[in-house]
Amino acid sequence: MPILILATRNQGKRREIQDMLGSEIQVVSLDAFPNAPEVIEDGETFEANAIKKAREIAKYTGLSALADDSGLVVDALNGAPGIYSARYAGEDATDEANNAKLIENLNSIPTNQRTAHFCCAMALATPDGSVQTT
Repeated sequence: MPILILATRNQGKRREIQDMLGSEIQVVSLDAFPNAPEVIEDGETFEANAIKKAREIAKYTGLSALADDSGLVVDALNGAPGIYSARYAGEDATDEANNAKLIENLNSIPTNQRTAHFCCAMALATPDGSVQTT
C-alpha cells in the first residue's frame, strides 16, 4: 500500500486526509518520525511555506509528503496577518493573543470594510524534489 507522509503532527488533519483518500493510501503524520526536522516557515507566501515543508519532509523520509500552510487574510489590513497568522502577536503567541491583536488592529476600521478570507496552500513533494501545488 502506498504511504503518504503528512507534514504535520496534527492527528485531526491526518484523519481528515485519510478519510478523503480512502483505504488505498496509508496517511502517516510526523508522529511516526519523531526525529524529523522542524521546518522553519520563512517563505514570503503560503505556497512557499507549503513547498518548503513538503520538500524537506519528503527528502528526510524518502516518501512523498503533503504539506499545507494557511492563514487569515484581512483586506483592510493589507493582507495581514497572512502568513504570520499563527504568530501575529509574537513568536509564541496563543490564539487568544493573536485574536486580541487582530481585534485591536481592526478597531479603527469601519465594520463594512472588515472583509477577510482564509487562504490555504498545499504542496505535494516526492523524494526526488518534484512538487505539485494547489
